[in-house]
This record gives sequence, structure tokens and C-alpha cells, in this order.
Amino acid sequence: MNHPSLSHVLQLDIQGTPQAWITLPQAARHVAAGTVAWVEGDGPLATLRGGFNIRLGRASTVDVPPIMALRGAARVNLFDAAPAFSRHKLFRRDRLTCAYCGRRLPTHLLSCDHIVPQSRGGGWSWMNLVTACGPCNNRKADRTPEQARMPLLYLPYVPSRYESFLLEGRAIRADVHEWLAARLPRSSRLGLQPDTRPS
Repeated sequence: MNHPSLSHVLQLDIQGTPQAWITLPQAARHVAAGTVAWVEGDGPLATLRGGFNIRLGRASTVDVPPIMALRGAARVNLFDAAPAFSRHKLFRRDRLTCAYCGRRLPTHLLSCDHIVPQSRGGGWSWMNLVTACGPCNNRKADRTPEQARMPLLYLPYVPSRYESFLLEGRAIRADVHEWLAARLPRSSRLGLQPDTRPS
């Protein structure tokens, strides 16, 4: 059996757009039902064993691929929706780097900073939030970067669909990481390196 942290399958629609991370049992049901259109990856993620098949005289098995595309139309065009925001994903998008001083720090020393402060109508959105260290966040206070004379070292952006799946920070196999990373936009800060922890 594979390591339990590597037990999720990347589910795609038939066009290859990531839809969700699904569990091994969910993926096995798709394989058994014949709803898988095509698969990717360097061999099975896991082989699940079922009951004994009397007709064949052996136990039944299901090889579960690490990436599977399902037949039929996707329920939602996920390219039309911005990826859900979370602090964890924001820190990973910004490579754990303060947007004001450039220091790379562990997660517990970072915070989300509103470029346009909430008191002035700035919302919780990918385009209005950057990663900041505590001292810089306190120094900027309830001001814009211009008012605080603290220019941004990098600009915010909305992650692509492929970036969003990598930003979740799941432990995934190298072949799945490479498949997603190969589809990142050129402007992505994630590049091909899976590790975003500070050295």
C-alpha cells in the first residue's frame, strides 16, 4: 500500500481540466463503473483488492491511477470561477515572502495584508491581499502601500486552476506534481519546485 498522504487521485474532466482531489475508494468506483476516459501517471497510485472471483479463480483487483479523466461534461466550468481563497494558499502563492521587506519566513510569522485596507473598502480577494511579516504589517497599519511609503516588491495575482491544486499543499506523487506544473502559466511563481518552505 502506498503512503497514506499520497492517497488522493487528481480527477479531471474529459478535456483535462482539474476538477477535484478524490479518495482511492471514489476513484476505484469510477474505474469499476467504466466512467474513466483516460489516465495519466507513471503507473498505479494503488492496487485495491476486492472479493474472490469464483469464475476466474482469483481475487479481484483494481489498479487506481494517480490522474484520471472522467467521461461526460463537467458540471461546472472551473475556469470561469476564481479559486477559493485561503491564508495557506496565499502564503504558498507568495512563496512565504513578505511583500514589503522581502524576508522569507515560516507560516506562523506571516499574515495576510490588505493592499487597500478593509476600513477603506478593500476586500478579502486574491488581488487585494499579499503576504506580510508582522513588523511590516504593523508598520503599514491602516494605510495603502503608497501612503505608508512601502512599495510592493511583487504584485498580487489570481492563481490559475492548475496553480490552485498545487497551492493546496497536498503531499502528491512527483508525476502528478510534474503534470500540474507543466501546465502553469509562465507568470506563475510556483515554477517546477514542489517545496515552498523557507530554508
